[in-house]
Amino acid sequence: MRFTGRLFMWIMVLMTAASSAFGMWMLDSGFSRMLRQEREQAGQEILMFQYFLEIGYQSGSEYGDVYALRKAIESIEANADRTDNGCVILDAEAQCYLGEQELARLSAMADIDAMRRMRNQSGANNYVWQIILGQQGHELIGMCDSQLGDTRYYLLVSRNIQSIYDTRETTVRQYRIILLVQLAVGGVCAWLLARYLTRPVRQLGEVAGQIAGGAYDRRSDYHRRDEVGELAESFNIMADRLVEQMREKEREAQRQEDFTAAFAHELKTPLTSIIGYSQMLDTMELKPEERRTASHYIYTQGKRLEQLSHKLLELVSMEKQDLTGRPVSAKELGKNLWTTMRPIWERRRIRGKIRMEQAMLWGDGELLLSLLYNLLDNAAKAVEDGGQIDLEGRCIGEEKWYGIRIRDNGRGISQEELSRITEPFYMVDKSRSRKEGGAGLGMSLCRKILELHGGSWKLQSTLGQGTEILIRLPLAEGTAKGPARLKGRSMERGSRQKETDSGQTSGKEESILTQGEVRA
Repeated sequence: MRFTGRLFMWIMVLMTAASSAFGMWMLDSGFSRMLRQEREQAGQEILMFQYFLEIGYQSGSEYGDVYALRKAIESIEANADRTDNGCVILDAEAQCYLGEQELARLSAMADIDAMRRMRNQSGANNYVWQIILGQQGHELIGMCDSQLGDTRYYLLVSRNIQSIYDTRETTVRQYRIILLVQLAVGGVCAWLLARYLTRPVRQLGEVAGQIAGGAYDRRSDYHRRDEVGELAESFNIMADRLVEQMREKEREAQRQEDFTAAFAHELKTPLTSIIGYSQMLDTMELKPEERRTASHYIYTQGKRLEQLSHKLLELVSMEKQDLTGRPVSAKELGKNLWTTMRPIWERRRIRGKIRMEQAMLWGDGELLLSLLYNLLDNAAKAVEDGGQIDLEGRCIGEEKWYGIRIRDNGRGISQEELSRITEPFYMVDKSRSRKEGGAGLGMSLCRKILELHGGSWKLQSTLGQGTEILIRLPLAEGTAKGPARLKGRSMERGSRQKETDSGQTSGKEESILTQGEVRA
């Protein structure tokens, strides 16, 4: 059943249940009120007849019990004819003194002895009553008793109340007709209301069908501030994200194709050289100097393939592994970097500085060292001999993060290339990178290491002026609360994007510990 049909059905069920319950309550309430009024009136009448009985008896008591009882009976008979009630007088032995025919009629429908026993148990100045159904309809029988002389007499008064039952039946028939008319009119209104309420949902379904058919730009135009409006807004957000994910999958597929093509190209060049020089050594008579040159080319190209395989394995392994973080001394990182980079800087007469404020970082020391080494190595490849490279590290953000800034005055990178430098095998200057042994995987490794540590970075570069990289890494516990475990693909404390403004550094200059400086 469609949602419109279910909504209509539930509206009708609720409306029918509510109308029926309310009608039954009204009918029952009205009938109970009329029955209560009849009972009160019957109570007044039986008390009145009891009064006539006792007054009549007292008025003739001086002439004896028989005469007094006859006077009392005459008084009751006169009033019973006027009120159209049936009266019966019994004594304790069930001997009838008035209304034998009435007693016979009532005894056929009610247990008079049981009513007399109930009256004896109910206490003084009370009466008992019972409703019976006879040939003349429903009747209300009341019983009270009076002590007249030495004898207890029971007075039964019957009152026909069939009129209130007839009124109830008439009211029930009228209510059924009204209920049927109400349900008919209400059903039409409920169907129109159900159609109106579900129209936005149907429109949303149509939009979903159009999107499924390929119209990815279609969106819901329902913007009211209600639940359906929230659903439409969530649907539009979901559609935007799905379309973006589809495009991201397309871009990912394209990147994989580019990766495969770049990988094949990177393999082709050294393999061509190795095969060519090997064939030359195997088929040609060469001079010793030519043999050394060929062997050197084979060795260098083999080392390049070895370096490429190591980088690829490292990149793939970082995609799958989980890292358990531990405190890492920023001072020790600076010392290791200084030991590694100093010979390179001295050989090329690069003015290099490494200054890191002491703090305990949270992460893997080897990966953090690889991250900073790759960035410094790229900076060294970008500057000319005699250039400048500076690395500074300090606590930032109220000692919750550690910021590192790397600057150089090298060739710089264009904005178009800056957005692609983390793609595997992408190289800004391919000929220079291959000449220096690069494979275009260093920045991809750096991005993965940052993701593993929940860090972020921001890259800024200007052609002809140099490049600046701002890095933010989490501090360890004791300095700030660090993560207990770092997931390979988790970004809870960092950004997957290269550019985030949170990479800005701040702190006091005098608190920086100088690790080393190379001057040209």
